[in-house]
Formats: sequence, structure tokens, C-alpha cells
Amino acid sequence: MQPAIYGMAGTSLSEDEHAFFRDADPAGFILFKRNCESRGQVRALTDELRALSGRDHVPILIDQEGGRVARFQPPEWPEFPAAQNFARLYRKAPASAIEAARANAQAIALVLKEAGVNVNCLPLLDVRQEGANDIIGDRALGSDPMQVAALGRAVIEGLAAGGVVGVAKHMPGHGRSMSDSHLELPVVDASEDALEIDLEPFISLHNAPMGMTAHVVYTAWDDARCASLSPIVIDSIIRGRIGFDGLLMSDDLCMHALSGDFAQRARGVIEAGCDLGLHCSGDMVEMVSTASGLGTMTAKATERLQSAMATIAEPCGGADFVELTAKRDALLAYA
Repeated sequence: MQPAIYGMAGTSLSEDEHAFFRDADPAGFILFKRNCESRGQVRALTDELRALSGRDHVPILIDQEGGRVARFQPPEWPEFPAAQNFARLYRKAPASAIEAARANAQAIALVLKEAGVNVNCLPLLDVRQEGANDIIGDRALGSDPMQVAALGRAVIEGLAAGGVVGVAKHMPGHGRSMSDSHLELPVVDASEDALEIDLEPFISLHNAPMGMTAHVVYTAWDDARCASLSPIVIDSIIRGRIGFDGLLMSDDLCMHALSGDFAQRARGVIEAGCDLGLHCSGDMVEMVSTASGLGTMTAKATERLQSAMATIAEPCGGADFVELTAKRDALLAYA
């Protein structure tokens, strides 16, 4: 099995994609808006991916955060609120905000589960910082680390209750970045003491089943490499200081924060200590290059993958989408 997660170009697999995925045997797949046209179409696509991989629990990922980051969109799928709505409620009624976030995450999971998607790249545990780039912005669960951790835990629990694995991102924190890593390489010059704020939510949720790195340079730890490519950050900070021992994937290898060809990028994140490289564009030339830089998954990475996917359970009995969203909306009304 190859330590990679790949995207696809369209709403169904092409012959070239089918052949490439069969030969590469990637650890998993990820869906984007371009892949999601209708409920029946997405379910057929995810069924095909499962059959092709030969694994019933092959990870099929999506970014269904709510707000401006949502791959399933109306009118085919319901709309979900952005994270800042729960952050706003938390300031007035923490317990109600936690319950609303849990209900919302479980409702999202029910929609994903129906579509055959079993991993959601959520929650963001990035602590929002005033004046930072808006790439995190309203996607954040707040600017207080304890609040972010409390709401993030509720999201992971809600997703699990709906039968979906959550991904804690973006380790070790993207909240104070002054630029968008999709477009360029952010550099954070904060001191180690200041960065303790960024680490707190990840430390609180260090037992999350999956995590995703940030393409951000933290000069206090490694002034030459972003976290995704830094053995120092991954070993000393993510695995060490945070204590995370779950499945660790890189953020998207296609982002402009990274340089070099895709073989170099893929090899770099694995050599730095990521378990998987994430390639999202669905571009076949890029995927072939990515694959050329990768060997097979290590035994430890495979164990972490299996452990993460083993947390999937059937949705809790009696869980009802309408009831969950009604509960969420009633609670959010108090904000």
C-alpha cells in the first residue's frame, strides 16, 4: 500500500484513474466539489473506490466543515454553519455551544455516511489570532485555546457518533499565519512561549485518530522547513510535545507553500515523519510524479491507519438528521 491519499478529476473514475489507483494501491482517496454532483453519483463513486481498493474501510475523505468550506453543497445536500457560529455561542453559553457543535457534527456525519464517505477533515484546532490571514478566519472555533479544545472534542465525538472519523488540523497550528499556504509559504516568527497557545488544543486532543500538518514555517522550531517537511517539528513538537500518535497526513501537496516537483514533495513529507502524503488536484501527471517519490507504507503507519479506521462504528441508534439539526439551530439561536 502506498502512503498517499489521492483526489480524482471528475464525477466518475476514468480508465486511466482506475488503472493508476489499481497499480498504486493508495492508502485512501479524497473528494472535492468537482467530484460531487448528486447523492446517487457520489455513492456510486465511493462504492467503486471501495471495490477497487479491496478494503471495506478504505479511507474516503472530504472537507465538509460548514460555511465556506463544503464539498457537498445545496440544493443536493444541506448547508451547515461555519465554526464561528459555535464560537459565538460559547462566549454566552459554553455547555450549549458544545452540545450544538456535537449535534451539528453528528448530522454532518450522517450525510457523509450515506454517501459512503468515512473521514471528515474536521475539526480545525487552529486558535484564531487577530490580524492573521483570513484563510482560517471564520473556520476557527475561537481565539481561546480552552474553548477551541472543548468545541473540537465535541466535533470529534459528534462525527464518531455518526460513524465518521475526524481529522485534527492543522498541526501544530495555522491560526497566526499572515498568509495563505494555498498561495505561498507562511512564516510564523512567534516565540516558543507564544506558540504554547497554538499547541494547547492539540495537546488536549492528542488522542484524535487522525491529524493533518500545516505547511507553515515556525522559526522558533525550524526556520528552514515548514512543519510538513520538518523532522524537528513532527518528531519533537507533534509526536513529542503534543503527544499525538495517531495517523498523521500532510496538508495538500499541491499547495504553493511547497516547492519542487511532486516526487520531491511526497518523499519530503514522508521522510519528515508524516504517515501519508495528501495529493488533491486529481491531475494524473502530478499523481504519477507523486507516486514515483513514494515507496510502501511503513508498518507503524499501517498500524496507525488501521487503528484510526477501527474507530468507525455504526451511527448511534435513534440518531435522526432532522432532530439533530433542529437541536443545533435551537441552541445557536441563543447566540
